[in-house]
Amino acid sequence: MRRWLAAFAGGGALALALAGCGAPAGLDRDLIDDWPAPVAAQQFVPAADVCHHSSQQVGFLTGYNPTACTESHRVETMHVGTLTGPGATGGTPPQPGSAGMRAAQAGCDTAVNKAVGADWRSGRLGLTVVLPSPQAWSGGARWYRCDVTEIASIDDTAVDLRTGSLRGALSGAAPLAYRCFNPKLVKDDIDEMKPVSCTAKHHAEFVGVWQAPDVSYAEFTRSIKQTHRACQTMIAKYAKVPDNSQLDFRAGTIYYQPYEEEWRNGNRGVQCFLWISDRNLTRSMKNAGTKGLPVT
Repeated sequence: MRRWLAAFAGGGALALALAGCGAPAGLDRDLIDDWPAPVAAQQFVPAADVCHHSSQQVGFLTGYNPTACTESHRVETMHVGTLTGPGATGGTPPQPGSAGMRAAQAGCDTAVNKAVGADWRSGRLGLTVVLPSPQAWSGGARWYRCDVTEIASIDDTAVDLRTGSLRGALSGAAPLAYRCFNPKLVKDDIDEMKPVSCTAKHHAEFVGVWQAPDVSYAEFTRSIKQTHRACQTMIAKYAKVPDNSQLDFRAGTIYYQPYEEEWRNGNRGVQCFLWISDRNLTRSMKNAGTKGLPVT
């Protein structure tokens, strides 16, 4: 305390002494008013509408090397959002299943669905949520990145090189959209869904994505009948047939559910298919009515 007072008193004496004499011409008595204001540090934020040669699970700056989507690439960043609220308060990036990861997943679902023209799960698309590195997070980064890929098939998430943006990929003619299939069964399990033209002989057709309720994964996997019934409702709407008990005699269901980690992160999209096992279909069942999908 004594030293602080002495230094303060000395400073006061210096100010008093300077005030008592005139300053030479051209001398500015204010010694600090001409210093430029320090530039605020800028936190790195990745760009949207760029593409990448390889995927990232964590957004390390050292691995960030975007390219134009007209060039050969595997990944497209369709949206970059900002985490706020509880998901942005932790000392480390959001972990799988956390509020922050679910918020980022929801933000990406909304943005990507809008960009591609339909629910991204209704076609050969994959979605990865990329978060900042721990170092960037500790430095204040709160962005999340929505990376989209073209996958080989509903059974194979391998990603090949492509050129061109995936924006609008599920609208219009939509070559990546799921349509008709021939399921390959092994001991009553679906081993593979082989895509075919809807005018060729087939036994299954994609009808839509059901948003399952926000329950635990264990509870969801126990509710097989509920999921089957939800997909039946989607079949009835798709084919324009009554949604009643006779649906069991019109078509069966096949569905693909999210993996457990996807579920924990907020993915509730169940991909629903109608399935006819005892006869060949040679047209789409969309709007087919009771004549196209009769009780058998």
